[in-house]
Amino acid sequence: MTIQWFPGHMAKAKRQVTEKLKLIDVVLELVDARIPYSSRNPMIDEIVSGKPRVVLLNKADLADPVKTDDWIAYFNEQGILSLAINAHQKDDMKKIIAACKELTEEKFAKMRAKGIKNTRAIRALIIGIPNVGKSTLINRLANKTIAKTGDRPGVTTAQSWIKVGKEFELLDTPGILWPKFDDENVGYRLAVTGAIKENLLDFQDLAVFTLKFLIKEYPERLMERYQLEKLDVEIVELFDQIGKLRGCFMSGGLVDYDKTAELILRDLRSGKLGRITFEKPADILL
Repeated sequence: MTIQWFPGHMAKAKRQVTEKLKLIDVVLELVDARIPYSSRNPMIDEIVSGKPRVVLLNKADLADPVKTDDWIAYFNEQGILSLAINAHQKDDMKKIIAACKELTEEKFAKMRAKGIKNTRAIRALIIGIPNVGKSTLINRLANKTIAKTGDRPGVTTAQSWIKVGKEFELLDTPGILWPKFDDENVGYRLAVTGAIKENLLDFQDLAVFTLKFLIKEYPERLMERYQLEKLDVEIVELFDQIGKLRGCFMSGGLVDYDKTAELILRDLRSGKLGRITFEKPADILL
């Protein structure tokens, strides 16, 4: 699945982030806990190189907890501090603030040693791909609605500084996707989890990808959710069974495959199919 989506505001955001980086103390990189590898933009490594960084595995409540632990261990082995979070949970904000203080303590200690009073707030850059939850995180950190949120990618289209009490200043940025996904599986994973604008997608194609993955990795979830007796059938038969169960019909009583595909993706994204992770650290070593 080859997708190209690089709106002008994303190219502009990359330039602006590079320009602002000298003002930043720590980088908060959000990834989707269901696809921690596929939702990491390789351009971000280049842009924020050398800055202290925390990788935040957001939407951890939708991800497989065992695999999330594996990813935390993987990032720690790479020397990158990482946390599993749910941007809607207030308690997780305390963990983020503590991590930022830990990573910036050396910098501020050196400033104090030079006689520079530590009077300013920690300046953090929040960055990640579209629809990974940056605006939700900012609103939770600030404890009020400041940044616009939405269940579609591309809601944030400009940078803004946001004060969080006296301790933090956050720089929000639009989500940045890289210009082209060369790995077909990366494109599918981004698409099924909602990181790509839906008008670029074929829902039936994505539903087929989802069903094949669930048959392999989470068969019991699939069978339980849609009351299936067996999975060793053609994909079209699964569409028929699911569509009939959930009443996805066209005129004449035929199963509406478009509606069925949308239903499968909605169930996946809302967590109705259970806590699912589409990749594990071993996958990126293959």
